Amino acid sequence: MNANSTDPMIGRLLDGRYQIRSRIARGGMATVYLATDERLQRKVAIKVMHGHLADDSKFKERFVQEARSSARLAHPNVVNVFDQGQDSDMAYLVMEYLPGITLRDLLEEHRILTTEQTLDIMEAVLAGLAAAHKAGIVHRDLKPENVLLADDGRIKIGDFGLARAASANTATGAALLGTIAYLSPELVTRGLADTRSDIYAIGIMMYEMLVGEQPFKGEQPMQIAYQHANEVVPSPSAANHLVPAELDDLVLWATSREPDDRPKDARVLLDQLYQTHSSLMTALPPTASTAVQRTMVLPSAPASEPQNSTADTQVFGAELQQVAAPAPTQVSENTTTLSTRATKRKKRGWWLVALIVLLVGGAAGAGWYFGAGPGSQVTIPDSIQNSTPAEARVILEDLGLEVSDELGEAYDAVIAVDLVANSDPAVGAIVANGSPVQLLISQGPRPLPVPNFADMTEDEARTAISEAPFTFVEPVVRQFDSEIEAGFIIDVLDADGASILGAENYGELQEVSLIVSAGSLPDVACSSVDNATQTLADLQLNVELGIEVFSDCDEGTVVSIDSEKNDEGEPRIVREGDTVTLITSRGPEPVQVPDVSDEWIAAAKAELESLDFVVTVITDIPQGFWNSSFAPVSGTDPGAGESLKRGSEVTLYGPQL
Repeated sequence: MNANSTDPMIGRLLDGRYQIRSRIARGGMATVYLATDERLQRKVAIKVMHGHLADDSKFKERFVQEARSSARLAHPNVVNVFDQGQDSDMAYLVMEYLPGITLRDLLEEHRILTTEQTLDIMEAVLAGLAAAHKAGIVHRDLKPENVLLADDGRIKIGDFGLARAASANTATGAALLGTIAYLSPELVTRGLADTRSDIYAIGIMMYEMLVGEQPFKGEQPMQIAYQHANEVVPSPSAANHLVPAELDDLVLWATSREPDDRPKDARVLLDQLYQTHSSLMTALPPTASTAVQRTMVLPSAPASEPQNSTADTQVFGAELQQVAAPAPTQVSENTTTLSTRATKRKKRGWWLVALIVLLVGGAAGAGWYFGAGPGSQVTIPDSIQNSTPAEARVILEDLGLEVSDELGEAYDAVIAVDLVANSDPAVGAIVANGSPVQLLISQGPRPLPVPNFADMTEDEARTAISEAPFTFVEPVVRQFDSEIEAGFIIDVLDADGASILGAENYGELQEVSLIVSAGSLPDVACSSVDNATQTLADLQLNVELGIEVFSDCDEGTVVSIDSEKNDEGEPRIVREGDTVTLITSRGPEPVQVPDVSDEWIAAAKAELESLDFVVTVITDIPQGFWNSSFAPVSGTDPGAGESLKRGSEVTLYGPQL
């Protein structure tokens, strides 16, 4: 079923101006629609934030940030933002409509791009990015999906949803933002981004365009992030021998692990790209097979074709060179001269034949020596990693290496136990053909001693996790505890949620999360429900009302927070964001008037006062005789068995003379 047929947005008039026509794309944050601006009668693209994110202030702020960031840029290689607004509960952006494809679509269709295609696209992308960097904006989410190739040949950067003002320490917040495959090492390890982080993403994109795949791969995002943080991006020519050395240098410069070793911004890299492009055009001979080619994206269709025709990216070769034959030279030579020259040419020819034979023989011998003989060299491939020992053995033996039957061991934070983690010599090493290689099997993460987290503050625990090193995972859970001071550690959990507090060892780089004390729950006894609710809301607790009980607190006030026990009979754990139940008061519990008939007045009065009643005695017997046979109780008001609130008045009747 067509997604447009079930989308309630199709056909809607947004904000009284933009008529939604069809859906173009859908992402994790918003959906993009094709619409008509009824006021200006032009096609536009409208990005509408997903409804479930509308109440999240952080997402709305990021959405508005995209409009502000893009609106500050007026450049032919940046998608224009025309308008931003809100209709009912929907936030939206109005952008320039660019029919065409993304760089990701182009890569999926062709996988590997030519040198010239890569240079042309990168020049356009870097020109737009240079304008952003000049305006003090870091994109932070550069990837092929955000590079648009319009049908009319224009190339533009879009999606500034993660953009921020550029500085030396632009932090990403609690979680990493952007696509993991293009994150720079400093973003992975420290969560900091500046213009050089964008340059790293550009380098990864260039590698992918030249090779047809990303330099780092893994089954889990953490594996890819670990490689970005700890490994060097290889030269594109190692995977595609057609890549010129000049582009190797550009990619390796842009993807240097240290930010200071990269170009400081897009303008610096763009200037170098221009020089590289110029030198490559000069170096290549202008023939039909090697001429430098320009990349063109054709319009959707000629005037005579239907409007919905889609253009493909096409590459046009340079024009064939017509080589004119040299005009014949009119030379007059005598027979003797011609004979002499012929003899010299004949002698020189024999020497040339002999030299060629020697060169061919030497080349054949060198080819054998370095290709199949003892002088050949083999690079141990990274494809053996994360494979079974049997699979790795086949790969290495096919390369002419001898694999030891004895398996070694190695700790690895990423590769699963019993799979190949590395080899000896190590992966990437260049060894002679026939060299022995031992496979090192993963034993899982290296066991490291667990710090004594007890009595640590949150900051101290974070530092200890980093130094171990383990991988700290947000968010911190804050739990109320009457015995542990606020800000101190209650528990430390592993990736499965089990406690490692007091454990001896834990795996290197494995995930660790913290439970930190939020202090005791507040005492809200005898407070009004409103006051107690506000007090608990300030501690990020939600409130619901529970049962009513008799108590000494005024009727309608709070008696306590319900501390019901769990299935193990332990008090229920309360954490920030939880809902607690308030027990409210029905006032003091009623007390029944006891039957004190036939008791002496003094004894009856004492019994009633012990139940908090206020006692009045009516009798003609003097008080000095109340505790004698002259003063029996004849009755009470209220009568025996009636229930009264504590503090109520009870009248005792004695003998009347």
